[in-house]
Amino acid sequence: MNNQPAIAVKNLSHTFVTEDGKRVEVLKDVSFTVRPGEFFTILGPSGCGKSTLLRVLAGMIKPNHGELLFSDGKTSERLAMIFQSFAIFPWLTVYENVEFGLKMQNVSIHDRRETVHEHIKEMGLTGFEHAYPKDLSGGMRQRVGIARALALNPKILLMDEAFSSLDAFTAERLRKDLLALWSKDRMTIVMVTHLVDEAVEMSDRVLVMTPRPGMVEATIDVSLSRPRDKRSKDFFALVDRANELVKI
Repeated sequence: MNNQPAIAVKNLSHTFVTEDGKRVEVLKDVSFTVRPGEFFTILGPSGCGKSTLLRVLAGMIKPNHGELLFSDGKTSERLAMIFQSFAIFPWLTVYENVEFGLKMQNVSIHDRRETVHEHIKEMGLTGFEHAYPKDLSGGMRQRVGIARALALNPKILLMDEAFSSLDAFTAERLRKDLLALWSKDRMTIVMVTHLVDEAVEMSDRVLVMTPRPGMVEATIDVSLSRPRDKRSKDFFALVDRANELVKI
């Protein structure tokens, strides 16, 4: 990894104004960096502003105060996001959903076809190219969302509670599949979760946030070898440390 951070967040704060004019401070003086190729997780209790922070990174929300820098400039040119709610288009087939971002980027038909088939195969969706989301399980719909994001060959991948709507077995399978892809391609990943075990299993570092207004409570280095042994005493020790830091 080089010394220049992939993402640098400096003194970021954000306040929402409700419909009745009430000001709600969501983020307060948040600063951190994410290294190139790192799996970085933002962990915190519900309502702490972690999803808001991720949307700031995605450019979906402009913060009231602070600075956000990417290694390729003020905004990242190669960024993709995976949502919690299977954010795929119900009127498009699996193939068309995975292809969508590439079409928006005016990628040629030949290159689109090659890329789409590659990521459909990679995510275990072969044979379902012409199926619509209504005919798929929740796990398969999220696989479509992941394939669509990865088809863009992102430099940075953002994940907002991407496994929380799935049953435990499906979520575990998808976590393993995503980690295998990340180990191969080493893109920078920033994931939001409220699950301590998930954060320790997947991450190089874990940023723990305080309850609202969200501030940085601590950053935990996870230096365990991969794949992680979730029954080891070292794994449990890191889970216990993170649990102590997460204040509800």
